[in-house]
Amino acid sequence: QVQLVESGGGLVQAGGSLRLSCAASGRTFSSYAMGWFRQAPGKEREFVAAITGAYGTTRYAESVKGRFTISRDIGKNMVYLQMNVLKPEDTAVYYCAVGPVISGSPGLYEYMYDSWGQGTQVTVSS
Repeated sequence: QVQLVESGGGLVQAGGSLRLSCAASGRTFSSYAMGWFRQAPGKEREFVAAITGAYGTTRYAESVKGRFTISRDIGKNMVYLQMNVLKPEDTAVYYCAVGPVISGSPGLYEYMYDSWGQGTQVTVSS
């Protein structure tokens, strides 16, 4: 059974940075894709970024391109989300997920992922 544990969330001022981490166990990450999603209060969960384990192919939501960077450490079965120039609208619970690689790329939608972490809160104050 896959277990995903996120960490690194917190409270930061607008313009600041945070680095989220996700530790995966129970599955060899190198054969799968890892994604970050977020859910703000009163909104649906949305895609943020994703990466394939084998080749490091990445995908980003338009709203975070140029500010967020996803990376992975295959040996440690870890995935990271470096978030820079944070904005109040980035406030949300951030979730890590794992799923199959889709035609060589990581999935962009929730249904493409089959295991999820419990989430970590990110709050950006203005």
